[in-house]
Amino acid sequence: MSDDEKGYGFKITVIGDGAVGKTSLIKNYTQGSFQKEYIATLGTQFSKYEETIDGEKVELYLWDIAGQDQFQALRQRFYTGSSGGIIVFSHAPEQSNSYDNVSKWLDDLKKHCGNIPIVLFGNKVDLVDEGELSSNPGIPTSDVKVEQLAKNNRLIGYYKTSALTGQGVTDAFKVLVRKLYMIAKISSFS
Repeated sequence: MSDDEKGYGFKITVIGDGAVGKTSLIKNYTQGSFQKEYIATLGTQFSKYEETIDGEKVELYLWDIAGQDQFQALRQRFYTGSSGGIIVFSHAPEQSNSYDNVSKWLDDLKKHCGNIPIVLFGNKVDLVDEGELSSNPGIPTSDVKVEQLAKNNRLIGYYKTSALTGQGVTDAFKVLVRKLYMIAKISSFS
């Protein structure tokens, strides 16, 4: 964005375990599409997307960071300059351990980025009974447990998403983008 153009630019880091749907969520949000076959992200992928908020241009630089352990050493370099973060876990029963790692991802983000706005995405909600998530606190990724984790860590929010159906994806991204925009607006007045 050139200096004479009015607008804002934000780097958003998207992290979480491998295969939880980070790349698919970004594609759904930026392109409205879904890719069925899984292709692991190697290191990081970048996407640029433009939003308009209150008539002002907002450029988003989405950094999709690989969740596999072999990329741990590279990750800290990719965090630099992040304005906001998204942590993704999967509601799919065979990936319930991805929720157990949310605290690790949160610690990583805070260590390398400081106190930035963070949103938690519970992806693949299309693979579970949402009624069970809200009514059965015994489920590892029940709404009660996840909402408490989000509240305890002062996250902007927790959103149930499906990259396949698009459920919750746009709302979840937009809540973070609006928060970043509001912070930037307030900062520009001081």
